[in-house]
Amino acid sequence: MTALKCKAAFGVVMRTFSDRALAIQPTGVRKMFDLAGDDVISFGLGEPDFQPPTVAIDAFHQAMLNGRNKYTTTAGLPALRAKIAESWSDYQGGMDEANVCMTMSGTNALLNLFMTLVNPGENVLLPEPYFPLYGPDATLVGGEGKYYPCLFENEFIPKIADLEALVDENTVAVLYNFPSNPTGGTLNHEQRDELLAFAQKHDLWIISDEVYDRIVFEGEHVSFMGTGYEKVMVVNSFSKTFAMTGWRIGYIISTNVEAMKQVIKIQYYISACSNDAMQYAVLEAMNSANDYPTMMATEFQQRCNLIVDRLNAMPGVQCHRPKGAIYVFPKVDVPGMTSEEVALELLKDGVLCSPGSAFGPSGEGHLRFAYTISQEDISRGMDKVEATLKRLQS
Repeated sequence: MTALKCKAAFGVVMRTFSDRALAIQPTGVRKMFDLAGDDVISFGLGEPDFQPPTVAIDAFHQAMLNGRNKYTTTAGLPALRAKIAESWSDYQGGMDEANVCMTMSGTNALLNLFMTLVNPGENVLLPEPYFPLYGPDATLVGGEGKYYPCLFENEFIPKIADLEALVDENTVAVLYNFPSNPTGGTLNHEQRDELLAFAQKHDLWIISDEVYDRIVFEGEHVSFMGTGYEKVMVVNSFSKTFAMTGWRIGYIISTNVEAMKQVIKIQYYISACSNDAMQYAVLEAMNSANDYPTMMATEFQQRCNLIVDRLNAMPGVQCHRPKGAIYVFPKVDVPGMTSEEVALELLKDGVLCSPGSAFGPSGEGHLRFAYTISQEDISRGMDKVEATLKRLQS
């Protein structure tokens, strides 16, 4: 659809909206959320139900009282950036504030990297099922998203053959997301190394979305940081780490200082800088509440086990037990119904979840449940899910 329309009667060319605006659509996740009433049990949006650490809230307030209400440098508060670099020292030593750029959320960081790395006509390999912003980000910069499958049968880990089938002379980057939204999939070191070798073979940038790095249930987070590959750009966010979704603060980190110079330049034209007082609050959280994510992860694991056990006890449902993130992505077999139709029936019965189709064609036949509510509410919600599925399957 073109952004120009002719008004034939007057011979005037009238502009409507840009092609990029018309090429993207609202996400299916938001569609379901907007349909929901206030009385539903919500497994919808991936938002921790915790509050940020009290020390961070107090530090935010105090920073404002202290006059920290002004512009900062585009890259962000040097002390915070240095602290972030230090926090990655178990993966990669020798980094400092020059390796970090603060952003107004992880989603801002993603858009920045697409703007920094992708030219019009070039393409990026994206996971599917996917976080719904990946493809539109490619579109917004004039690029193309090419989707590699991450299927239930392989525990949502991509196969190298599927990646090789997509890469071409116009491919400039591959995006990996582990732990994954929406699937909860996680990598081991051997799988990571295979995906790394693929990118190195084709000289691709790696955009590694690792916003759930502190919500891991078994072992340590496996990162693309510290692999010795200079074309790795890691996206992270404090939305999940410290339950700061509404604060909108994240960052990009890389060993590639030249790439970071370009990132910082682009960031100026996206938001100029991040919130002044908020950066002091995040720094205080890192200094004084670094165990907070571990506390949240412990509770999330208990919820994960509860919801997986309940789902796997239901006829027609198969669910992997995730090792990280805050989602389950079960296969749900209701003959003759799409995932969206099943999700709408659940909504009628008081349960909000996301249809798998909202995350791409490979998501069809799945539902996404975010276990970001209490264990009591999870149990009540699963009672309703079980009753609805029995009704639909009978």
